[in-house]
Amino acid sequence: MKKKVIVYVDGYNFYYGLRNGGMAWKRTYWLDIVRLFERMMFADQELVEVNYYSARPVNDPQAYNNQDDLFCANKRNPKFRLHLGRYKKKKFKCLNCGFKNKTFEEKESDVRVATGMLTDVFTKRCDVSVIVSADSDMIPSVEIIKSFAPEHPVIAFVPPNQKSFALVDKCDVVLWMGQYKARFVQSMLPDEVTLENGYVIRRPKNWK
Repeated sequence: MKKKVIVYVDGYNFYYGLRNGGMAWKRTYWLDIVRLFERMMFADQELVEVNYYSARPVNDPQAYNNQDDLFCANKRNPKFRLHLGRYKKKKFKCLNCGFKNKTFEEKESDVRVATGMLTDVFTKRCDVSVIVSADSDMIPSVEIIKSFAPEHPVIAFVPPNQKSFALVDKCDVVLWMGQYKARFVQSMLPDEVTLENGYVIRRPKNWK
């Protein structure tokens, strides 16, 4: 019997890992997410589902549409589950010059990842948990799992071009995804994807 694996992707952290790689990683935005993580499984593992946590971009219609097309293409696979948080407007002030401005902060994703992981472990939906993030905010969830189910493996997949020594120190196994760019390239969506309703979506021009 293969071990059942559930993957939890911190979408914001994952996307910015790809973005930090510049043009060398830009084509990999248009990614078949389930296929990628199927390629990342060990021989004794079986991927049950991929939970992807993100939020809709605000004040950027092109980014919103690009993300929406990516999610629609991936939702054709029943193993892909999308969980959307939100962005909250946040004011900030420069301590040096006093300049004031507004930005947006992603909210709810960390909590959704935590509750999803804990629920799946405690209900025994999986034998292995994989967290895809370099965010130290994920540490409390890992600590709770290791406290109540020390035999349950928690694996950290660190996104490309990201680092998180604090998080990986808490996990049983660490895999640095930047070393597996070939698997990203092998897991791309086709340039045109036809949805169940017959609508055709295409790779965004600025993702080529």
